[in-house]
Amino acid sequence: MYAIVEIAGQQFKVEEGKKIFVHRLEEVAGSDVEFDKVLLIEDEGKITIGEPTIKDAIVEGKVLDDTVRGDKVIVFKMKRKKGYRVKNGHRQNFSQVEILSIATKGAPKKVAPKKEAKVKEAKVAEEPITVKKVAAKKTVAKKAEAPVKKASEKKVAEKKVAEKKPAAKKTSKGKE
Repeated sequence: MYAIVEIAGQQFKVEEGKKIFVHRLEEVAGSDVEFDKVLLIEDEGKITIGEPTIKDAIVEGKVLDDTVRGDKVIVFKMKRKKGYRVKNGHRQNFSQVEILSIATKGAPKKVAPKKEAKVKEAKVAEEPITVKKVAAKKTVAKKAEAPVKKASEKKVAEKKVAEKKPAAKKTSKGKE
């Protein structure tokens, strides 16, 4: 049995007896904690999905340590050819939580039946077909008009080329 729970803005996959590190909680070491934002529960092959959370589902845990520090992360900024370099380090604070139990009070919700999904797909499939037929008719009409315009433009351009006469040669009376 496992559950997907949202703790301090992040989602975690938890199981009973498992220890996890979460972003620092306000509770002190040794106190019990309850997480009510349960998104999914899997129990012996039965999956319950929340919309967005499962009502009456609670994950209970115990804070083992509230002052755990994470690994150091180096933040380095540099702009080349400018002489700009900044190096900073950061260590995140974590709380270690042991999961005691995963409990649901109400009846589990079932995943949407497959029949409804097929009906929705059929309706969606009908709409694009009608759109494609309309679009195909428009493109045929445009193709039929386009060659006529191009042919008429070519004839006009050929007439203009034929009508041009060579320019008379200029004689220079200048420096002799």
